[in-house]
Amino acid sequence: MAGEPLPFDPILEARRQWAAHGWADAADGMAAVTSVIRAQQIYLARIDSVLRPFGLTFARYEVLMLLGFSRAGSLPLNKMGTRLQVHPTSITNAVDRLETQGLIRRVPHATDRRTTLAEITDEGRQLALEATEAVNGAVFATPGLVGADVITLVEVLQKLRRSTGDFSEPT
Repeated sequence: MAGEPLPFDPILEARRQWAAHGWADAADGMAAVTSVIRAQQIYLARIDSVLRPFGLTFARYEVLMLLGFSRAGSLPLNKMGTRLQVHPTSITNAVDRLETQGLIRRVPHATDRRTTLAEITDEGRQLALEATEAVNGAVFATPGLVGADVITLVEVLQKLRRSTGDFSEPT
């Protein structure tokens, strides 16, 4: 955050203004959506500042971690996009950058000539481990909430994500 904290919550003021201008039925929803977007900005800025010294963005970090967690250390690009819930172009861009950095490589699929895999390199695994230690210490272990509030936030956002079709419950 730049500068000194405001002496008031601008989102609560916006909610008050929303209601005062005749949109009371949407004021709470506007405040909720705006709060989530602001929280995303705060977290992304914190994460990016930690990952910058590693030459990573959060998007590229997520790709490295996904590959590192996979059984074979490699996945088809289309499956990566699905699992990370991003557009195929975003995966291609992240893979291009990580490949240029020597952190992953593209390899042909063993049985499907039409499919290209992204495979994490030893250097990619090492950098992902170092970056994870830094992100865990600076962001994930101290998310700005404590105890039950962290779990409550995850559960509330999970309800939102499920209701919009982000995922379905396993059968």
